[in-house]
Amino acid sequence: MFKTLLTDLSDNIFTITINRPDKLNAINKTVMDELGLAVDEVYTNKDIRSAIITGAGQRAFVAGADISEFQGLTKEEGQALAAKGQNIFMRIASSPKPIAAAIHGFALGGGCELAMACHFRLCSPDAKFGQPEVNLGLIPGYGGTQRLTQLVGRGRAIEIMLSARLVEATEAHVMGLVNYIVEEPNELLTKTRELLSIINEKAPIAIARIIELANIAAGDGVAANGAGDDDNWEADPFGGGVSPTHSSAGRDAHGNARHVEHGGAGDGGGRPERGGGTSCGGFTREQEAFGECFATEDMKEGAAAFLAKRKPKFTGR
Repeated sequence: MFKTLLTDLSDNIFTITINRPDKLNAINKTVMDELGLAVDEVYTNKDIRSAIITGAGQRAFVAGADISEFQGLTKEEGQALAAKGQNIFMRIASSPKPIAAAIHGFALGGGCELAMACHFRLCSPDAKFGQPEVNLGLIPGYGGTQRLTQLVGRGRAIEIMLSARLVEATEAHVMGLVNYIVEEPNELLTKTRELLSIINEKAPIAIARIIELANIAAGDGVAANGAGDDDNWEADPFGGGVSPTHSSAGRDAHGNARHVEHGGAGDGGGRPERGGGTSCGGFTREQEAFGECFATEDMKEGAAAFLAKRKPKFTGR
């Protein structure tokens, strides 16, 4: 199906492997296009409960973009390239199903940005992270300036990007760039699958809402219901997938997240649409989402199972 990706679905976990080991899994146009299609599969396939993104071979997760494709680009073409990458990475970050990055070796430039777009990261001890674009007279263009700052703080993020230095696994863990270091590299995918298997047992609608609200708190785009250029993608509480919906949110002509002001009932007006990145909007949306959970079969099942001292069986309804 794909030229540059390998995919596997087992136990409701969809593994996406970028398969260009001879090029250190560098992201070229084909990789980006196919990654977008693989993310579509995460959204729409009801058998997928969570996903892993990783790289083939032993040397790299993704060692950056294919610089040969940058030569000769105009200002407008460079901006369009960033918009496309940001859109796909935003859809990863906004997925109502958790997506984890399993990182070994180099995660540089676009590779670091891809890892940061995932909901959490596990790495092997040999992992090295960095945003070295300044060495090319460039800046991170796929969301790196924003997500690195969200994850490690402004001072650290600016220093890392300006110096173009590599961040090794231990430092990345201390600063919060990765969640876990898996000491045995051969166990990286196994440990990632084990963590996702635990999450897969939880209520899918509640998982989607937590991701959405965490994205709002981080100011990370338009959260789960607004990840496309023209379409918004919203979790389907009755099918476990998503459906495209049209609205005025999404992205502007420059690929930037676009927020729409609404004067909804009870919010005093002027509340940003989901993903507005303001604490007021986030708390208000949390109230709404908390109430929405009470209308689900999963909430009734969870409460009944707790009271009966048994394990709940969630269906995503």
